[in-house]
Amino acid sequence: MATQLTPSAPVRESAAGLAPQGITPKGTVHWNFVAPELIEAAIRRNEGTLADMGPYVAVTSPHTGRSPNDKFVVKEAGSEADVDWGKVNQPITAEHWNTLKSDVKQYLNGLDELFVQDLYCGADPSTRLSVRYILPNAWHAAFVRNMFIRPAVEELASFAPNFTVYHAPEFQADPARHGTRTGTFIVLNLAERTILIGGTRYAGELKKSMFTVMNYLLPKQGVLSMHCSANIGPAGDTALFFGLSGTGKTTLSADPERGLIGDDEHGWSPEGTFNFEGGCYAKAINLSAEGEPDIYATTQMFGTILENVVLNQPSRTVDFANQSITENTRASYPLHYIKNHVPSGRGGHPKNVVFLTADAFGVLPPIAKLTPEQAMYYFLSGYTAKVAGTERGVTEPQATFSACFGAVFLVWHPTKYAEMLGELLKQHGSQVWLVNTGWSGGAYGVGKRMKLGHTRAMVRAALDGSLAGGSFSTDPVFGLHIPQSVEGVPSEVLDPRRTWADGAAYDTQASKLAGMFRENIKKFGEAVSPVILSAGPQG
Repeated sequence: MATQLTPSAPVRESAAGLAPQGITPKGTVHWNFVAPELIEAAIRRNEGTLADMGPYVAVTSPHTGRSPNDKFVVKEAGSEADVDWGKVNQPITAEHWNTLKSDVKQYLNGLDELFVQDLYCGADPSTRLSVRYILPNAWHAAFVRNMFIRPAVEELASFAPNFTVYHAPEFQADPARHGTRTGTFIVLNLAERTILIGGTRYAGELKKSMFTVMNYLLPKQGVLSMHCSANIGPAGDTALFFGLSGTGKTTLSADPERGLIGDDEHGWSPEGTFNFEGGCYAKAINLSAEGEPDIYATTQMFGTILENVVLNQPSRTVDFANQSITENTRASYPLHYIKNHVPSGRGGHPKNVVFLTADAFGVLPPIAKLTPEQAMYYFLSGYTAKVAGTERGVTEPQATFSACFGAVFLVWHPTKYAEMLGELLKQHGSQVWLVNTGWSGGAYGVGKRMKLGHTRAMVRAALDGSLAGGSFSTDPVFGLHIPQSVEGVPSEVLDPRRTWADGAAYDTQASKLAGMFRENIKKFGEAVSPVILSAGPQG
């Protein structure tokens, strides 16, 4: 006997339909399907498969990561003077935009099925965006439903979007006709409040394009947008964790002793901090129940979307160590799948701010207390390092400097975000820490990765206030203030030079990295004050 559903379910279709978006589809439109409906549709449409325990698995090849070189911003009078034009924000003409938008709409109109999701971006009602996603695939609709904030069903009939994302992953742009670089495109029109995404199935584009939008709009309203995770302690103290991919931002913020506000994108307003999203997008490579139990548990739940993971057969369990598709395997899940999440998605002004780096050169200390000037220097630097061996011919670590720990998502010049952060840190007396989750005892290939248990102990000591009042020594090269003791951490681990067998080799490597920092900061020119410049490495 079939399951009986309530016949008088609330209307989930917008009263205005898709007319405001210029969409007149020939096929069926599925409005605001919930997770079970979307997964059923994805299975019916053969978009992917179910894994053991119920998560949905999708493969996005050939694109298994973002395509930053294919992102464009429409050059128009309203925002032209604000945008930091260049490699990150590549201009595209209004004429090319109009042609591409018309062709994408025509493509979507011709499909047999479309999925619409009406969602909020931003947990603060005073600054949030009402975003309409128009998508051809059920699993992508399930992804955005996981990642953003879901309105109450009763709100949907009157939902009025003030931003629209058209998704056409199978549509290939014509560079000559549309002004793109390749067939892939992520194009933002800030004046029209519209985004076009196509030529790639990678779901991260649906998330990060809206982050870029928030990075433009919020600073205009006096709110700092941040590429960071956030959590809150039992005493109500909020902490922020900045870091590039692979530095531990998601892992360290998912602390069972603290409530998770969010894992990736936040705003800092005069009222406090707030999440942009309603879900998490965690890296899944080498994920284990022992190392990251809370995140691992989400991958055993129905509704979670797993991207580009490999399944064991015939059990359909996930082989989290398998990189045959990509190292950038991902898990998308609603925030409430983490049992100690903060339902409001909001917190107070942060007492502590943590900058995370995975230093593959093996020379930065595992934790250091930063002065306000050092905080500005290391925020603008946004340093981490990739390991050797990831590309042919690469035999040593590769330094990566990404301003504000998220340069590829910024719209304004990086110094605007840095100045806003500096003012907020000063106003609220927040303490900033630099934490190295990378290598110790030598560079990658010689040294070992920092033990997660040691990193957690150091971060907890920083957040509970016990570390700030202790004794510190000053690193002679980087000028960083290194604690002399942390409960639960061997003292020799705290001083990176002592972990190397050859002190002279450490000195050479540290001097080399310091030079990279000094060379990188030059790109900001006179926009960086001499006081901040003097807070960087001097050795």
